[in-house]
Amino acid sequence: MSDKQPEKQSEKQPERSTTLTVLMTPDLANFSGHVHGGAILRLLDQVAYVCAARYCGRYVVTASVDQVSFRAPVHVGELVTFKASVNYTGKTSMEVGVRVEAESIRTRTVRHVITCYFTMIAVNDEGRPIPTTPLVPETPNERRRWAAGQLRSTLRKEIERRSLEIKQNPEELLVSCPLPEIKLPSKQTPKP
Repeated sequence: MSDKQPEKQSEKQPERSTTLTVLMTPDLANFSGHVHGGAILRLLDQVAYVCAARYCGRYVVTASVDQVSFRAPVHVGELVTFKASVNYTGKTSMEVGVRVEAESIRTRTVRHVITCYFTMIAVNDEGRPIPTTPLVPETPNERRRWAAGQLRSTLRKEIERRSLEIKQNPEELLVSCPLPEIKLPSKQTPKP
């Protein structure tokens, strides 16, 4: 007989962050010579997926993406680092915040170029939403991110509700909330 005790499963929270660094190559360029925004969006979705799937141990799907703010262009030849973290969890959803930094290899300067938030949903093998692991924020920074994520979740629901209201009753809402008068610029003749 063995005196060994069976190993207990760790009570530790699952991994809640992921980092991905990618070299921006010429095949990712748009007509202006910068990295195409769509190429960045594809990588953003991938890193959000990896972060959320690792956290909950399930397949996940993207429910929404918001506040994608392109602060500066990304150049071919730069190293781009995607820093993703699970900020907040609902019953089946997770908010994944992604900060993107571009690094010039030659000058070794780093620029913050994008911040955005993904809502990812944990799903079962049939693709139906299932409960995810509740996030327990432990550090002051995690608590700050959790609170901000909770506020953004509430805001997303309000925007969805208001958008449906606008779609169903646009004329009625226009009368109750008139748009400001739009002034078009006057036609000017170019100087020779």
